Amino acid sequence: MIKSFLKGIVIGIANIVPGVSGGTMMVSMGIYDKLIHCITHLFSEFKKSVLFLLPIAIGMVAAIAGSSFGLTYLFENFPIQTNLLFVGLILGGLPAIWGKVKGKKVHGGHMAAGLLFFVLVVGLAVVGETEGNAADLTFNIVNVVKLFGVGVIASATMVIPGVSGSMVLMLMGFYHPVLNAIKDFFTALAAMDIDGIMTGCGILIPFGLGVVAGIFGIAKLVEIIFEKFPLYAYWAIIGLIVSSPVAIWLMGTFPAFTVLNVLTGVIALAVGFVIALKLGE
Repeated sequence: MIKSFLKGIVIGIANIVPGVSGGTMMVSMGIYDKLIHCITHLFSEFKKSVLFLLPIAIGMVAAIAGSSFGLTYLFENFPIQTNLLFVGLILGGLPAIWGKVKGKKVHGGHMAAGLLFFVLVVGLAVVGETEGNAADLTFNIVNVVKLFGVGVIASATMVIPGVSGSMVLMLMGFYHPVLNAIKDFFTALAAMDIDGIMTGCGILIPFGLGVVAGIFGIAKLVEIIFEKFPLYAYWAIIGLIVSSPVAIWLMGTFPAFTVLNVLTGVIALAVGFVIALKLGE
């Protein structure tokens, strides 16, 4: 239970960071296949699925709430160390995925799948280096529908390994407005500010419903791909994992390198790698 909660925290934080894929972190920690299965069989295997999904979901919510306050501080003050920590977390999952294809005959199509998704992620990172105009979240029926649709798109991309849902939100101009709405909601909740709570609900409820709909919609498609074309799927994920550090580098802003921040960055990378390996056991 505690281990699943910690995995949820890692996934939640990853989904907040532009360039980092929550789906990749699921793969890195060895829970991707099971998580997809539990989502697609939620009602037919209700008790088993809920027992697996609930601690992960709680960890994700806790991480997203906490990250909306603390993540900006870490990236502003320790950008090299923080980014390398996530690189380590991602690369720590590569041995497990490599084990899925090791010893299997490699076709040109497998390599093409890996290369295609490598180019896709790097291309998104290049396009997403700057955010467009921030979205208007004023409460009205048009924005409610729009927030639901954005939630569907964001969650669908969050489930796909290697694709950063937060990067997609950034491209659509919703990243900072939604992140600020989460922060303002929990601030209002702590202060029992009813007006602030209601404002937050008007934004986060339609967005959250879209997230749930998107996850259920994409999970079945992902399950079918893994059943029908497992080697293509795993080679695509390898391409996604290898490309993620490049995407993080392109999306991040870094100060001048010094011996100290390079050394502490390497330590952070190693720590992230070990954490991913341990959580994936």
